[in-house]
Amino acid sequence: MTEKKTTPPANNQFAPAVSPVTSTVIHTSDEGLHTGETTIATQGENMPAWYARPQNIAAPLPVVIVVQEIFGVHEHIKDVCRRLAHLGYLAVAPELYFRQGCPNEYTEISALLRDLVSKVPDAQVLADLDHVASWAGKNHGDLHRLFITGFCWGGRICWLYAAHNPQLKAAVAWYGRLVGAHTLTSPQHPVDVTANLSAPVLGLYGGKDDGIPLDSVETMRQALRAANAKAEIVVYPEAGHAFNADYRPSYHQASAQDGWERMLAWFTAYDKSKIGG
Repeated sequence: MTEKKTTPPANNQFAPAVSPVTSTVIHTSDEGLHTGETTIATQGENMPAWYARPQNIAAPLPVVIVVQEIFGVHEHIKDVCRRLAHLGYLAVAPELYFRQGCPNEYTEISALLRDLVSKVPDAQVLADLDHVASWAGKNHGDLHRLFITGFCWGGRICWLYAAHNPQLKAAVAWYGRLVGAHTLTSPQHPVDVTANLSAPVLGLYGGKDDGIPLDSVETMRQALRAANAKAEIVVYPEAGHAFNADYRPSYHQASAQDGWERMLAWFTAYDKSKIGG
């Protein structure tokens, strides 16, 4: 993987609600990659998305769907895609709020959550992700090697998608909420779908995450054990929420690096091309 801590892209390429960008931001080169914007037909509309894949590889590529934080598909999420592409994956990050609005129009996290994120139905998101997978299969991707990862809001979605799509081979959820109130847009949470998980899930959590207390993590672990689900949860004692977000003060380098290596190992463990399945 080619990583460079150089002058970061302008703040307006990140999330307006969390400016300014910190000096720890990682910028990954796109040298040797195909990257760019695309649209994905889904439920009668065209959803914007951003993708990255290696150049000069003829064989179908393993696919990682990258699910955004609450802030949408901004520079950090694109950089995650570039990092994965350098490792041989087709990585694609869809704009999953596109029907409800644009996260770049919000400068306060509370308003973003209240006026946009809360209005995005889970059912809509899961159906859109199915179309993302279909798009990947028609654009250099191998759907026999389909993975998903996501952060914050996207981490929660990863758990739900692992119970939704039986084609999925593995999921890695970074600090996604596990429990919560049941609403019309979010009728179920990860703790409610443990018995339906069809893909193994790795959950990566921070021990100092005020928004996801450790008792909710333990509740999830108990639910997973009761369902005999193939899943693992790792808690980093010194990390808080968003510990992989290298553009924010919440970044915890040691935890982020360990989580990244665990994610890659998780995908490799369930890659059928590498285990003879």
